[in-house]
Amino acid sequence: MKLNLQTKDFYKYIYLTLALICAFWVISLFELIASKLAGIVIPNLGLAILFKFLNDFWSGLIIGGLLFPVFLLIYIGVKKGALTTIKVLFAFFLIIQVSLVKYSLTTLLNLGADILGYSLNDIYITVSSSEAMTLMSLLPFIVFPLLLFFIFILINKYFNERITIGISILFILIFGSLKLIFSEAYDTAYQNKIAFLTKDIIKFQNEKRKTKAYNLFDRNDYPLLKPFNDSNDVLTSFFNVKEEKPNIVIIIVEGLGSEFIGEKTYRGFTPFLDSLISKSLYWENFVSTTGRTFGVLPSLLGSLPFGETGFLELQKTPSHINLINVLKTNGYTTSYYSGGHSSFDRIINFLEYSGIDHVIDENKYGSEYSRTENNSGGFSWGYPDSEIFRKTLASLDNKTEPRLDIIVTLTNHEPFSFPLKEQYLAKVDSISESGQRFDISKEEIAANKEIYASLYYTDNSIKDFMTAFAERDDYNNTIFIITGDHRLIPISQKDKLCRFHVPLYIYSPMLKRTEKFKSISSHWGVTPSLLSFLMNNYKFKGLDEIAWMSQGLDTARNFRNIHRIPLMRYKGNINDFIYKDYLLSDGNLFKINEDFGTYEVIEEELIKTMKDSLAAFKKMNAYVTQRNKIFPDSLNIYIKPSIEFSEEQLATITELTKELNFDQTFIKAREKAFNKERKIARLLCDYILNELPNHSDARTLKGRTLAWDGDYINAEAELLNVIKRSPYYNDAYLALLDLYWWSDQDNKAIALVSKALKNGLTNPELSFKLAKAYKRMESLDQTITLMDSIIQVYPNNPEYLTFKKSLE
Repeated sequence: MKLNLQTKDFYKYIYLTLALICAFWVISLFELIASKLAGIVIPNLGLAILFKFLNDFWSGLIIGGLLFPVFLLIYIGVKKGALTTIKVLFAFFLIIQVSLVKYSLTTLLNLGADILGYSLNDIYITVSSSEAMTLMSLLPFIVFPLLLFFIFILINKYFNERITIGISILFILIFGSLKLIFSEAYDTAYQNKIAFLTKDIIKFQNEKRKTKAYNLFDRNDYPLLKPFNDSNDVLTSFFNVKEEKPNIVIIIVEGLGSEFIGEKTYRGFTPFLDSLISKSLYWENFVSTTGRTFGVLPSLLGSLPFGETGFLELQKTPSHINLINVLKTNGYTTSYYSGGHSSFDRIINFLEYSGIDHVIDENKYGSEYSRTENNSGGFSWGYPDSEIFRKTLASLDNKTEPRLDIIVTLTNHEPFSFPLKEQYLAKVDSISESGQRFDISKEEIAANKEIYASLYYTDNSIKDFMTAFAERDDYNNTIFIITGDHRLIPISQKDKLCRFHVPLYIYSPMLKRTEKFKSISSHWGVTPSLLSFLMNNYKFKGLDEIAWMSQGLDTARNFRNIHRIPLMRYKGNINDFIYKDYLLSDGNLFKINEDFGTYEVIEEELIKTMKDSLAAFKKMNAYVTQRNKIFPDSLNIYIKPSIEFSEEQLATITELTKELNFDQTFIKAREKAFNKERKIARLLCDYILNELPNHSDARTLKGRTLAWDGDYINAEAELLNVIKRSPYYNDAYLALLDLYWWSDQDNKAIALVSKALKNGLTNPELSFKLAKAYKRMESLDQTITLMDSIIQVYPNNPEYLTFKKSLE
């Protein structure tokens, strides 16, 4: 077909591109105004507007240029539909831009390639936590696309060809010159959000291609493997060592950055943690190895490398040892406490691999505990910090000593909802007006009052926990380790380093002296140093070899750094690197001073050295995680292997699950079970459980199919496993009661129903199945009493009435 592009249609395309640029500008103004209203400091508003307009102009121009061939192709086929299609596409770009701006306003970060590291469910949970779906929150998504059409109508009405050409040339000359003059315009804060996302994904994919280009098969060694004696014991000199093994309590505080502790910038709202500094071993220049929560458990508990998008995201967990499985092998009862989903970020997979004894997540809280209230969009992270600590204290007496207790808090995160919120907000007001010296203004405190109130609440929750724990008999033989997972995001960050800057406390009644360290260490150093201390002072099964990313904590009191610490800012981004007292971030070099602030320097030789070192780490990181070369399987006596599928089974799974998610795969498994293809059903259940160990429906179905096949022993084990994981899940109790009925285990049925009722389950089927068990045991009086109580609530149920009549 022949292209016959009329001049007026060509200019309409240019008008639409100009309208897109103008709409970008208005969105940028919206972002800056919203930032100011939120109390975010913008040092030079005029320059911020200029730089944003500059980047928006070139982004809009590039989008217009890239979509012009699309316009031409459609124009050839459907002349009238070409411009309409571009209008829709441009409106779609604006919706994306608004979404990214709202994300940035919440997190104070541009969304980049980290979006590739999260599942759709994880993204939904994170977005839901940040902002509720209301008419006001949806309004920008309607207004800005309409603004595009309105601006286009105005330009189309008042511009002619000469004006259009003149303005276009003028803008290109002006913004082209400014791009050359102002290098600051390239700063992340001023980037067009779509442009930043696109460039970051391209950069990530290029890094990925580079990694794949490495020849990972030209070697067969274990580069991290070293003798255990290489890890120095730096902690013993600080402790009064006792004969019995100490309990270890690790508290990982959501969002706890060092800037909120002691005498730092945002001080004043963590009085208990402030008071603990002088009573502890305290590292003030300490870093998390990742900028979000996904990295804290592998780094803190295992001193493990990152993998491509975080260690937890590795679909097949490489062989390794960590604090959980080593302590468990040495007689410790190991427990993990949280108020949220343990499936988030695949935490449960890491815990399962480690063989942890108890996982207490939101499925384990009874009616006596109060969940965090849902926001207006119906979202809640789970149980607040005070309830997490209360649940922990209530569970300790049922655990055999010595214990490893890992507690992960939740509250210090968007949407910053917690009990007694108004009281804590009033406390923030009181502190702000107290005359106490702050490094920030009262206006900044007021703008982030919810966050400071949340910090105060979390600090008070930790205080109450520690106070209650001090009354326990085992308090004097317990070591407490407290750190943050990363610095909380929604308060402005002064530099590239502060996102990783978190405190580390080691507190214990066993300490014979306290100390404050200015030397730099990271999460990677905690487990090596702790295990060195325990191995050297207590009866432990010896570790001959280890595979840590760090040799341990540095206990030098003066400021120094003896470690090389790569940092993963977000999933897939390893472009930050600490070496000596320098930080390399996205190719720029910064000097780290004793106060852990940074300033940019130019030292080309050092930049090259650090870039080469970081590149070497990336290659090693890819090799050990992709080739399973962290710790030899032959030496790993600490783990229980996961289910391994044969090639034939994998082929069956691939065929049956093509284009299905796990919930759809469960439906397929259920269909197979009902069609008497029970082996296939169990295979699909195992496939689901390998990835989602807490998928109660899949594990219950597997248990039922085993019971249907008469394998009552394994069926019972699976169903009891479901109840252990989710003690308030009705279906598992019902399935297990059926099993006990078929296998004539009525006494177990009675005990199980008693447990269900104790957990607050009120399903009438539980009582009905119990009544049938009583009848078979010839306990007629108990059967009649139970049926009378059921029928009183459900008087019209024909099955219940028929059974009651059979008792007469």
